[in-house]
Amino acid sequence: MDVLISIVILIGTLLIGIPVPFCFTATIMWMVFTGDYNVTSLLPVGYSKMNTVALLAVPLFIMAGGLMERGKIAKPLVDLIKILIGDRKSGLGTVAVAASAIFGSISGAAAATLSCIGAVMLPEMKKANYPEGLSAALLVNACPLGLLIPPSCIQIIYAWISYQSVLSCFLATVGPGILLTILLCIVNAVLLRNEKNLVLSEPQSVTAKLQEMSKRVGGATPALLMPVIVLGGIYAGIMTPTEASGIAVLYSIPVGFWVYKGLNKENFPKVLVKTSVTSGVVMCMLFVVMILSRIYVLEDLPGTILTFLNSVSDSKIVMLLMVNLFMVIIGMLMDDTSGTLLCTPVLLPVVTHLGIHPVQFAAILGVNLGMGLVTPPTAPMLYLGARVAGCKVTKMLSPTFYMIIFAWLPTLLLTTYWTDLSLFLPRVLLGVKF
Repeated sequence: MDVLISIVILIGTLLIGIPVPFCFTATIMWMVFTGDYNVTSLLPVGYSKMNTVALLAVPLFIMAGGLMERGKIAKPLVDLIKILIGDRKSGLGTVAVAASAIFGSISGAAAATLSCIGAVMLPEMKKANYPEGLSAALLVNACPLGLLIPPSCIQIIYAWISYQSVLSCFLATVGPGILLTILLCIVNAVLLRNEKNLVLSEPQSVTAKLQEMSKRVGGATPALLMPVIVLGGIYAGIMTPTEASGIAVLYSIPVGFWVYKGLNKENFPKVLVKTSVTSGVVMCMLFVVMILSRIYVLEDLPGTILTFLNSVSDSKIVMLLMVNLFMVIIGMLMDDTSGTLLCTPVLLPVVTHLGIHPVQFAAILGVNLGMGLVTPPTAPMLYLGARVAGCKVTKMLSPTFYMIIFAWLPTLLLTTYWTDLSLFLPRVLLGVKF
């Protein structure tokens, strides 16, 4: 009963808008006052779980994302992609999705991706007479791609909690991430099929496009090298994710200062302060959620959930659907980091019992939490997108529902029930047998 009340406290405090770390702390204090736990025995749990070098990658990738956003590293990438497909009817939308996937893979933050790519793409889409609601909705639905395209901060956190290989978790999300990217582009193209007022750039021959690309590729090379260095170093075994995150920060500074000149002596300290505050909040959240998850494991909450699922249905398909629904709701209530911290220790034993490998669950969790970020009524990214685009949420709802139904849901179902979508790359590239 105490565990049930603690869950009600957690969800209730989240719904009324209390900051996430305080919501988890209030839940812990309830369990301390009503159970057999004491603070002196719980504090070392949080400390011991956080005492690992792997977690340094999280604040460093957060800092790299902030430096990329302010350093204007995204714009040359967008310009380069736009040369190839910008003259097509759905070309700008495809550019927005692809740019969100590339930028999000390094920043690892949906909000930073939305703000940065939105600032570049929304004016372009407005000039082309894209429907206002569709433009904003497309960017909102594309910004969580960073949760799936590696290197992803939440996959580092998931691997740390679940004792899995970080590289395996990175590779597991590539298939779902590419599938979602393609589906979002298709849905955008279908929604634009009857638009007759679009202002498109003049069609160019392949030769002309290649000539234009050759002119711009030099300017875009420093931006393109960043994901190559980071991802190439990780996959080649040259760098660990922690080392790669440090390289990403060191690379972003000179490129932002002297190549794209988005960073200067006035805004650079502000970026450091902002990202440091964000990192501090994340670390505090890691500490309290690790304590709460330990309490839930001791109270056998995973066993209780499994018993409840078995009482509802003995079908693996139905039980996995219910687990997915729970994760989507969690994604609607809290950010991706806290959702990962809460769902991993509680649900991993449940899905493992149902025959889901922990590496596959990394991909399932990423898709669920990403969809939760854009699913009404809470949908934190939807409301942020409305502010960034200066658009009413009501105009964004219809295209958002189309993207959820025809892009997010198919990706989630295939990730859940088609094992090879997430396990093929780890199996082939790492030689791991699942």
